[in-house]
Amino acid sequence: MQKRVAAIHDISCFGKCSLTVALPIISAAGIECAGIPTAVLSTHTGGFSGYTFRDLTDDIMPVASHWKKEGLTFDAVYTGYLGSVEQIDLVCKAVDTFGTDNTLLIVDPVMADHGRLYAGFPESFPKEMVRLCAKADIITPNITEAAFMTDMPYMEAPHSKEYIESLLTGLRKFANGKIVLTGVCFKAGEIGAACMEGENVEYIFTPHVDAAYHGTGDIFTSTLTCGVLMGKTLPESALIAAKFTAGCIKITKEQYPEMKYGVNFESQIPNLLKLLEII
Repeated sequence: MQKRVAAIHDISCFGKCSLTVALPIISAAGIECAGIPTAVLSTHTGGFSGYTFRDLTDDIMPVASHWKKEGLTFDAVYTGYLGSVEQIDLVCKAVDTFGTDNTLLIVDPVMADHGRLYAGFPESFPKEMVRLCAKADIITPNITEAAFMTDMPYMEAPHSKEYIESLLTGLRKFANGKIVLTGVCFKAGEIGAACMEGENVEYIFTPHVDAAYHGTGDIFTSTLTCGVLMGKTLPESALIAAKFTAGCIKITKEQYPEMKYGVNFESQIPNLLKLLEII
């Protein structure tokens, strides 16, 4: 039977992130992707000014309740950028409304990078995000997000193994599920993730592409979600996600340098299918 994911993200109409990334990637893997949009923006907020914004907070629970009434079930719920504490509360409630004991909750706690919270988030936001991460079966924070949620200092790469594992230990204090800590770098020229299941930690790495684009975190977790739902192990899924994301960045860097336009993941979909062993 076809797998089904509920993706709870904003729709940034231009910029290749959130739902405009999750929908095509998950669908390309042969997995049905339903969406609960949390907001509609003309562009994402990184590097653009004067963008439009329509808050859809009031629509989250009516959608969830309708799905429950229709008897719809989901193999996974995948959450990304949530713009307020109220949305965190409502997503927790929505998951309880239409989720089942067999529904995986995959949380990408999108809120910070490069040592800073994204614009518009109060300093208290990471502690609120902890509540959603505590419910999750898998979380995928980056180094900055992990540091904020654990009250640890943010450190630039290259990282020591002790620092990474102290972040994982801090996350384990509230995260009952599996952890994929992204942006891990022990030496120049490579970047990857630490995958923690119980007390076991496994690292995956790919060559580092020296470029930064918006939306790559969404590409990573969308791909990871596909791998997990297809029965691959967490490290296998993380490695596939890292390879696909790196390939998207590499081809984009060769074509144009403007980071706010996102990456050319569309041209790499055939590679995604090969990595997932679909073709």
